[in-house]
Amino acid sequence: MNWKQLLSSRRWGTEERPIQDVLQARSEFQRDYDRLIFSSPFRRLQNKTQVFPLPGVVFVHNRLTHSLEVASVGRSLGLLFYSHLKKDNPEIDKETPFLQEVGNIVSAACLSHDLGNPAFGHSGEAAISSYFTDGKGREYKDMVTKEEWEDLTHFEGNANALRILTHAFNGKDPKGFSLTYTTLASIVKYPCAAIDGHVKGIHHRKKYGFFESERETFEEVAAHLGLKRDPNQPAAFVRHPLVYLVEAADDICYNIIDLEDAHHLKILSYEKVKELLLPLCGDENLESRLEGLKDTGSRLALLRSKAINTLTQGCAKVFFQEQEKFLAGTFDKPLMDALDTDIVQALQKINTVSVKKIYNAPAVVQIEIAGFKVMNALLEELIPAYLKKNRSLFDQKVAALIPEQFATNSENPYDRVRAVLDFVSGMTDIYAVDLYRKMKGISIASLD
Repeated sequence: MNWKQLLSSRRWGTEERPIQDVLQARSEFQRDYDRLIFSSPFRRLQNKTQVFPLPGVVFVHNRLTHSLEVASVGRSLGLLFYSHLKKDNPEIDKETPFLQEVGNIVSAACLSHDLGNPAFGHSGEAAISSYFTDGKGREYKDMVTKEEWEDLTHFEGNANALRILTHAFNGKDPKGFSLTYTTLASIVKYPCAAIDGHVKGIHHRKKYGFFESERETFEEVAAHLGLKRDPNQPAAFVRHPLVYLVEAADDICYNIIDLEDAHHLKILSYEKVKELLLPLCGDENLESRLEGLKDTGSRLALLRSKAINTLTQGCAKVFFQEQEKFLAGTFDKPLMDALDTDIVQALQKINTVSVKKIYNAPAVVQIEIAGFKVMNALLEELIPAYLKKNRSLFDQKVAALIPEQFATNSENPYDRVRAVLDFVSGMTDIYAVDLYRKMKGISIASLD
C-alpha cells in the first residue's frame, strides 16, 4: 500500500474530486470532522454510557466526552507522525500533499469511532447479540443466510458506525454523511465481515468491521484506497494504516481517563491513581510539582496530561519507525503493545486494576444488567411485530413505533430486522429506559 493512494479526498456517494489546494481554509478532512460534530448521532453520544452510570451528581465521562478527548489525542498522533516525516524528508509535501492532513483525518475518525455503539456500553451490544443466540430471536435463524446470522448473533458497534455513516436512510441524504473514503476506512478496526472474524493468529480479527449490508460499501472503499487483501483470509483486508492511530488514541484515553473517573467516584484513592500513572509520566521533577499543588483535581490533571503525552509521543514514534510494516499490512499488534517494556508493564498494571476495581464495580455491573434487560425487552416486542405480514392491532401499534427514517419496504427478513436494530442501537440510555417503561406499562406516555 502507499500513502498517495491511501489518502484520498474522494467522498462516499460523490464523483471523485481533484486534489485540492492544501492551503485552502478548510480541507476535505476538516469538513469530515465538522460534519460529524454537528450531527445528531454524535450529539446523542452525550447520553450513552461510557463506563459509569449516567447521569449522576459527580461528572463522569460519557461517549461524547470520551470521543472528543480521543479525537484530540488522535490529532496529536497524526501531527507528530507528520512532523517525523517532514523532518526526515523536507520535500514530503510535494510527493504526497495529503500527508499533512493526517492529524485531521485521524481526529475525524476518532470522533466517529463510537458512533455505532448502542445504549449501555458493551452491555447493549451483548444484549442485542444474546437476543438471537439465547433469546426469542433464535427462531429467525432459518430465515436468513449464514453470513447474515453471524451479523445478528455478534452485533458490533464498529460495523454499525460504518452503516450509520454510509447507509441511505429514508428522508436523509442518500449519500449518508458523504465522508471521504480515507476517513471511512480509518474507523474500520476489523476489516472483515462477521463470517470471517475470529481467525486465529491475526491481530485485527477479534471482531469484525462491516455488516453484510455494507460489504459492497467497504469493498468499494478498499479498492479505491488500495487496501490489501489479507493473505491469511482472502475475504478480508488488512487495516488502513491510520486505523492504528485511531485505536491508539482510544486506548490511551480509556486507560488513563477511567482512572480519573474512578477517583471522582471514590472507587480508587488519589494515592492509588498516582501509583499507577507515575511510571508513565517520564518526569523526574513531577513529585515536587505535585506537592506544590493543594487541589487533588489539579494533581490528577497533571498526572493525566503527562501520562497521555508519554503514550502519544511513544505511539507516534513507533508508527513512524515501523511505517513500512503498516504499509505492508504486516504489523501484528496494537501500537500500545509496541512501546518500551516498562511502559507496557505499567499499562498492564492499570488494566489489571481497572478490570478488578472499575469495570466490575457494583454500579457498573448494575447498569450493565439493567441495560441488558431493557435492550432485550425492546427487541422482544419490536422485532416480531415488524417481521409479521398479518399484524394484529397490537402488532400494528408496536410496528408504528419504528421511525420512518428506519422503515423498509423490503420483504427480506434480514433487512427488516436490520431496520429495528438501526432504531434500537441509536437510542440513548435515557430514551431506551423511557420507551421500555412505557411499553411495559410501568409509566404512561403523556402529550407534554
